[in-house]
Amino acid sequence: MAAYARSLNIDHLMVGNPMSFWKKHMPSGMLLRSACDWHLDPVGEYTIERFLAEQGLKPADVTPLSLEFYLSYVQWFQQQAAIESMPSHVRRLDMVDGRGARLQAELENGDTIRAKQVLLAIGFRHFAHQPGELMARLPGNRFEHTCDLVDLEGLKGKRCLIIGGRQSAFEWAALLNDAGAEIVHVSYRHDSPRFAESDWAWVNPLIERLVTEPGWHRALPSNEREALIDSGWRAASRSNRGLSRGVRTDTIKLWPCTQIESAITRPNGAMQVALNNGSVLAIDQIIVATGYKADISRVPLLAQGNLLPKLGLRDGCPMLDDNLQTTIPGLFVTSLLATQEFGPFFAFTVSARTSARIVAQAIR
Repeated sequence: MAAYARSLNIDHLMVGNPMSFWKKHMPSGMLLRSACDWHLDPVGEYTIERFLAEQGLKPADVTPLSLEFYLSYVQWFQQQAAIESMPSHVRRLDMVDGRGARLQAELENGDTIRAKQVLLAIGFRHFAHQPGELMARLPGNRFEHTCDLVDLEGLKGKRCLIIGGRQSAFEWAALLNDAGAEIVHVSYRHDSPRFAESDWAWVNPLIERLVTEPGWHRALPSNEREALIDSGWRAASRSNRGLSRGVRTDTIKLWPCTQIESAITRPNGAMQVALNNGSVLAIDQIIVATGYKADISRVPLLAQGNLLPKLGLRDGCPMLDDNLQTTIPGLFVTSLLATQEFGPFFAFTVSARTSARIVAQAIR
């Protein structure tokens, strides 16, 4: 959005630490599900392909994309697009009285910024999903969500249990195995996935369609919308990491169609975890790979301010118009918070260019 606003001469200020979630809450060695066509530039100039060409590389040389490669591309993109950010955080966001600038952000250092429009592009950090029913069965201090357990070297020689059956669960299993865990158990409620390469070719046309026809997803009959969402998450649960090779080892044990019945801490410090199929596992560390669930009330800068009571909400997500604008004029959101209204694609980087174009059109 900052790059596009600059190209259109829209006066703007970006506040925050770009890509901090990717840098701090994703493990080294992780490989992305996206390909080189999921670049960040709405203008299509500073693409991943151009970044590669400047290094004499081709997409096949870096596919599947590593976390480290993607972050290097993003840094290059920021430099090429002359994107600058104020390295601070917003403590609270309020609606204020006054002409023109209706929104006010108070920074952690006490400074304030007034703006006519605000776009919240805050990513996933506040939305780690920890289902209450599952949490009630786990020892309170013996589990971590995947977003908080990214230094895996400390689990060398440990017996680990991962709860969850989507991409992050199998990714962490493979990475833990690479880090030297003694054994990694993975428990999930459905059948094992096929571990096939994800084909995302069908996504780009749908994303592009949102620019000229932003309401098409919401206009779908409920059954078609649910089918599309299911297709998106089924594709997302596969991997381009070659997880069939990564998880089918003697030190990774898959437990499909199972759930945790109980988990107790033994006197020796180990945990005894019982599955609903009668199996009992000895575990040193539990990793919760239950993904993310949007809930705007968990965003601290909104919880501290006066906007939440004024926001129209549906199942924890803000109600949006065709411009990604909330029921508060001038307040826009994207990423996970927009998935309910604009589709599951907004949980992925492929939506970044589209959301920038939609919001910029509205502002202009």
